[in-house]
This record gives sequence, structure tokens and C-alpha cells, in this order.
Amino acid sequence: MTRILTITAALFFAFAAQAETMKLAVTTSFANSGLADLLLPAIQEDTGLEVQLLIVGTGQALRLGEAGDVDAILVHSRKAEDAFVEAGYGTHRREIMYNDFVLIGPQNDPATAGVAENAPMAFRSIATALAPFVSRGDDSGTHKKELALWAAADLDPESFGDWYKPVGSGMGAALNTAAGLEAYILSDRASWLNFANKAGLDIVFAGDPILFNQYAYIPVNPERHAHVKADATRALEDWLTGPRAQGLIDGYTIAGEKLFTFNAQSAGAE
Repeated sequence: MTRILTITAALFFAFAAQAETMKLAVTTSFANSGLADLLLPAIQEDTGLEVQLLIVGTGQALRLGEAGDVDAILVHSRKAEDAFVEAGYGTHRREIMYNDFVLIGPQNDPATAGVAENAPMAFRSIATALAPFVSRGDDSGTHKKELALWAAADLDPESFGDWYKPVGSGMGAALNTAAGLEAYILSDRASWLNFANKAGLDIVFAGDPILFNQYAYIPVNPERHAHVKADATRALEDWLTGPRAQGLIDGYTIAGEKLFTFNAQSAGAE
């Protein structure tokens, strides 16, 4: 009996060690891309980590990190990320991958946004035409980028009329709303490519360097929150910046189109 109990206990502790969990707040755009479904099983296979995702906008992810409700965050809004680290909520910021934002709209492009010289001018043409525009309106990284583009066009959404429609929801739900209204919307490319309900919408403007979309990993500072699983966050960071992650991220395509480009530097290069 003693031998059986000893073996059972050993198996229990071995399983518990293999099934270590950590909480990672990620953007809805990252989750909507489908990449998480590819990465999470590989992470658990290689590290034994079960990564539990909290799928929220960047603003909410940062607030979860500030409160110590997650162990790390993966987001895409550089200014907000830098402020988070500088305030001591995160230990450091590590770039992982990038794609770009794209302006989605009706295929006939009634605002002629597609012929604009740059992204702010494309946004200005939408406002001039009073064409329906769906905003995430949720303090996400995509919403922050959209607001920056309106500002670059010298426009303030607070002054817009009913044609401007903030929905306060994630990327998938916002795209569904845009499809139903035949409206313009800013999206990250990965979410758009993985979005099934495209209806009569298409990419009408892309390619401006201002639309660059970098994703970064930030461990929550254990000096702020002692319960944070610092060893697990380091293990995940090592994996996310390693060769298997690079292969999976660079190799992830939909209909032959690449969704993300890996650009993490080795620790020694930083």
C-alpha cells in the first residue's frame, strides 16, 4: 500500500509540474487572427506551460497587468506599453512580431479613400463624404491607432455625426457590424484575413508606414505583485522569441497570405 501511494503521489506531482498555468492578457485582434490556436498547443508541448488567455483590448490588458490579474500581456500600442513599463507595472517590453493595419470599406469605395496619398488623407475623405465608419470604441490598440489617424487628419471624432459609429467591442464583432452597415473600419490585417463574413467589404487602403502594427510581450512586475509567476513568464518569453515560435509565426498563412512577421531579437541583441 505504501508503495502504491508513493507512486501515485509521484505521478500527481509530476502531472502538476507539467500542467503549470499562467495568465496572459492578449488583444482581441491577436485572438481573432487564429494564431493563438496554433501557438498554445506548441507552447504546452515544449514548456509544459498551460497559457490561459484573457482576450481583451490593449487598454483593458494594460489595466489587468496594473492590477496584477495576469502574469504578462501581449499587446500592440507602443506609447501605452512604454508608459506601462515606465510606471513600473511591467519589467520590460519585448517585441515579438508585426503586421499592419488596413482600412476596410465597401468594394465600390464611395468615399474614394483608396486613392488617397496617405492614411490620414484616406480618413479625411471618409469624413468629408460622411460615409458610415465603425469604430472599435473600446480603448484597444486598434482603437488607439484609429484615433491617432483622425488626429493626423486634424479631425476629432467627438465632433462627428451619426455616420461615425463606436461599438465598444472586439475586432470580430466590429467587423460584423461594418459588414452589416457596409461601413468603413480600421482592422489589423490578420483579423481581416481570418474574418469569414466579408460581405461586400474589401481592403480599400493599405501600405502607409504609419499603419505598421507591432506586437510586444510585457511580463508583469513581480515587485508590484508578488504572486506573479515570474519563472513562467520568462519561460514563455524564451519560447515566443525562439526558433519554433519564429517558424510557426512566419509560416502562418490564410489563403496564401502571411498574417504576421516574426521580429523578436535574441536577448543578447537587445
